[in-house]
Amino acid sequence: MKQNYHHALRFNRRQWLRVATASGAVGTAGNSWLSSLAADTLTDPRRKRSCILLWMPGGPSQTDTFDMKPGQNNGGPFKSIATSVPGINICEHLPTIASQMDRLAIIRSMQTHEADHDRAAFYLRTGYKPQAGIQYPSLGSLISHQHHDAESAMPGFVSVASPRLASDSSYGAGYLGPSYSPMLVGNTSNLANFANPDRFSDERLAMPELHRPSSVTPQQYIERLELLKRLQAPFSQQHPGIGPSAIKSAQERALRLAASPLTKTFDLTGEPEKLREEYGMNLFGQSCLLARRLVEQHVPFIELTLGGWDTHIDNFTAVRQLATILDRGWGTLMRDLEDRGLLESTLIVWMGEFGRTPTINPQAGRDHFPSAWTTVLAGGGIQGGQVYGSSSADGTEVEENPVSVPDLLATVCQALGIDSTQQLPSNVGRPIRIVDKEASAIKQVLS
Repeated sequence: MKQNYHHALRFNRRQWLRVATASGAVGTAGNSWLSSLAADTLTDPRRKRSCILLWMPGGPSQTDTFDMKPGQNNGGPFKSIATSVPGINICEHLPTIASQMDRLAIIRSMQTHEADHDRAAFYLRTGYKPQAGIQYPSLGSLISHQHHDAESAMPGFVSVASPRLASDSSYGAGYLGPSYSPMLVGNTSNLANFANPDRFSDERLAMPELHRPSSVTPQQYIERLELLKRLQAPFSQQHPGIGPSAIKSAQERALRLAASPLTKTFDLTGEPEKLREEYGMNLFGQSCLLARRLVEQHVPFIELTLGGWDTHIDNFTAVRQLATILDRGWGTLMRDLEDRGLLESTLIVWMGEFGRTPTINPQAGRDHFPSAWTTVLAGGGIQGGQVYGSSSADGTEVEENPVSVPDLLATVCQALGIDSTQQLPSNVGRPIRIVDKEASAIKQVLS
């Protein structure tokens, strides 16, 4: 029924418009009707929304990607190229993304004061700066909390090939509890070799733990699960707390998924080889393909990681390689979602924890820079084909429309139909807003 509604929704917005336009039915009243239809669609609770976070740990250089400074001494060797939107140029190593600029909103005026990796990552991923005692949930957990269907066997938050989830609080569910923790997918060993296609194999994104071993009969499997429950029960009763609760929650989610046919979602081998090549036969490219499959299953939040942006040394060699991988994976993901009618209900967020210095250091690198940097929003809920804010000619400061981290996350929430002013019960006994009270969503980039 839900899938039928999705297709009907697509017909109403796209095919009706074509038919009405061809027949001359769209006049002033028609435009008003369509605006009303669009508004109703965005707020309709049946509308399935997903968010894909393209997390770039290390802090990507805005000057070498989406905020080029040609002609400046610190501009670097890369050329800027025209995009599908006249007047907007980005890096020459992002041609596929450039061709889809009409679906992107580039925010060139991010401004924070956190230059430490851990603190900045926490801030970008939770919307709050670290504070003793308060267990802030990550963006993925918040969105899962708001949009996940409790009856679904699929988790509400899937993190693919992220190397830091096990120990970093900025990746967890915080006061929302273990039910909203991410399901971890992917072998993250040797992530330094992400760019080498020879290093990728399907086992890196496989989920063998979701399948019953062939040596174990169905009856034995059931009996073992019952034994596990009996053994765990006394311990959980004697040691109440987040640890046992988290383990129990993770086990229950995994078993529920394992018992459903949705486990096939994580098997990429049935995808056309040509399409897989287009995504890129590397960990990030294939993670993007998996993200599309997860969106098809209505997973509210999917996180993908492309590491290696901490380019204090030899920045341009690293960024050229990274940008090429990013362009293939992200560009193909957007086109694939568009072809399947899914992009308009899928928000894509590209960001790291900060940017990098416009000035080039003696090691041909760029250092941490939180004063003026860039994030990108694309797809569902976003008015694409624009740049919001600007940095100065030399890139050293925000010149127009500064954007804070809470502003950015409030914009993400609104694009997904989430009230960012909503208050949730916390672990300190008082309600806490989803996004800080000083936040103001960027209305200009919202559709």
